[in-house]
Amino acid sequence: MRLFKVVIAVLLFAAFLVLLRTLPVAEWLEAFKAWVQGAGPIGYLLYILVYVVCCVLLVPALALTLGAGAIFGFAGGAVVNVIGATLGATSAFFLARTVLRHRVERMTSGSAKFTALDRAITREGTKIMLLVRFSGFPPFTWVNYAFGLTGIHFSPFLMTTLVGIVPGTIAFTYAGAAGAAALTGSGNPVLLIVTAVGAVLVSGFIAHIATNAIRRAGVEAES
Repeated sequence: MRLFKVVIAVLLFAAFLVLLRTLPVAEWLEAFKAWVQGAGPIGYLLYILVYVVCCVLLVPALALTLGAGAIFGFAGGAVVNVIGATLGATSAFFLARTVLRHRVERMTSGSAKFTALDRAITREGTKIMLLVRFSGFPPFTWVNYAFGLTGIHFSPFLMTTLVGIVPGTIAFTYAGAAGAAALTGSGNPVLLIVTAVGAVLVSGFIAHIATNAIRRAGVEAES
């Protein structure tokens, strides 16, 4: 299964490179940047709103994180991503505790992952929640709903979300910003790509440490 995941990831990355070379991505990116700059705060708010909706609909947020870096730059993209991810996580959390509670309960019923996660949170609380955010396991959009079914309070949920998403957000926002800069000729492409890969690797190392800690706490990270 791990080999299969690696092969799929390589194929997706290869397809992405082909698209970059065959489609006028740089022109599209510059056009969208110009629209955002012309729209002022509305452009930022619209992107944040899209991020929130994607979190609620369980759409993986990685593409949005990279996109914000490419569109708004590193600093602006990081702010947009943190706000969007936090608001999206909060929305899912409250939906799981209110109108979608029964649906989420059906989704998680019989899930060994959720049972182990709930048990670990009951024992160690905030520590486990923070490790979950650092590790990215379970997936960000899914675990927001799962947290809503646990007995945790909103304050620690919000705090661990804000702190825990920072390493990954910074890494992938920078990767998006660096990729856009390299694509549009705004910097040294080799240096930009190397630093972006380095940032992602550091984030991955932090996630690996957190995942091992979660496993030791009794939450199995494999599906």
